[in-house]
Amino acid sequence: MGIIAWILIGLLAGLIAKALVPGKDPGGIIITMLIGIAGGLLGGWLGKVIFGVDSIDGFFDLSTWIAAIAGSVILLVLYRMVTGNRHSHRHA
Repeated sequence: MGIIAWILIGLLAGLIAKALVPGKDPGGIIITMLIGIAGGLLGGWLGKVIFGVDSIDGFFDLSTWIAAIAGSVILLVLYRMVTGNRHSHRHA
């Protein structure tokens, strides 16, 4: 149940991260959702390490959601930094 919970948190955290960091994503909504899942997993790991929240018992803890959203925002910003320049220099 733990990994499924983190995937669900990641999907929602990805949507929230997209709202917090507006702009055009180079990969579209699918990549943003995948980044959200990865960010949720990262946030789950960080929440467990930093806050001591268990991934199964901590689904409704505020610190879990904050960590998942923070992980998603970090990964989204990093993704845009890495891939954003490739798509902005197109020549007609």
